[in-house]
Amino acid sequence: QVQLVESGGGSVQAGRSLRLSCAASGYSIDNYCLGWFRQAAGKQREWVSLRGTDGSRRYADSVKGRFTISQDNAKNTLTLQMNSLKPEDSAMYYCAAAHTGRVFRACSEDEYNSWGQGTQVTVSS
Repeated sequence: QVQLVESGGGSVQAGRSLRLSCAASGYSIDNYCLGWFRQAAGKQREWVSLRGTDGSRRYADSVKGRFTISQDNAKNTLTLQMNSLKPEDSAMYYCAAAHTGRVFRACSEDEYNSWGQGTQVTVSS
């Protein structure tokens, strides 16, 4: 399985921005759906943004218009640009992957089965 390592988390005030990065190793990400999930204290993990191998992008309603997912296959990296951060964005953010083989498609959130260790994002009001 592909190995994933997140970076870029931190503590910021509301309204500021952060950029998360996910470095993939072991396999090329060309055949993987990649996505960002988050889990706040005491809450269930939720998906934030998903990118299919067909280039499709999905955003949770709570982050739409504020977050942007992007992927650099040459560098084997995934990023999440987070703007206009809110206190409710505070959570541990995880990068995740789902292998699609040679089929170019979107992946459902249930298909993601490779996970990074997470990076903490804390937004203060």
